[in-house]
Amino acid sequence: MTDDETRHRDKMAKRKAVQDAEVASKTVEKGLLMVHTGPGKGKSTAAFGLALRMLGHGRRVAVVQFIKGAWSTGERAAMARFSDLVMWHSMGEGFTWETQDRARDVSACQRAWARVRELLADPDLSLLVLDELNIALRYDYLPLDRVLADLAARRDGLHVVVTGRNAKPAMIAAADSVTEMALIKHHFAAGVKAQPGIEF
Repeated sequence: MTDDETRHRDKMAKRKAVQDAEVASKTVEKGLLMVHTGPGKGKSTAAFGLALRMLGHGRRVAVVQFIKGAWSTGERAAMARFSDLVMWHSMGEGFTWETQDRARDVSACQRAWARVRELLADPDLSLLVLDELNIALRYDYLPLDRVLADLAARRDGLHVVVTGRNAKPAMIAAADSVTEMALIKHHFAAGVKAQPGIEF
């Protein structure tokens, strides 16, 4: 073994000892409230990645889509293949600039939240994806205090992931984990249209 290989092995052995000690120090197991926000692409995509991971463990997942209507997307079609483990609820009326009807959007969000409250108590559910909830909260389609109280009162062990840009500070404060997707560069700015498998 060369000196470089020996130094590398020793360095990695020390690193492993530190990592092992760090992992061993984490003993809490709980249902997490995770928030994916920011102006960059990939918030919902990351949430659906978590859903796929849960499905890989044979656990049940529910998705409630706020704002987005019942249009055909790749993730919805893929999740339909796991109909025994996935409940999918597209409860929005479409993007706010499409509906242009605040009362209609508020009503759709209220119906969606009623469904969420049922799911928060479902003993068989492992992950609940609240897609674009941050957008509904941004436009005050739902009362933030009630949403946060309901999320805090969810049954033990249920993981919830909330997506959408412009997460409210109170949502960020309540969350166990917050990821902000930064916008560095987006192909849309160069005139590339939304494409199947990438945007939907």
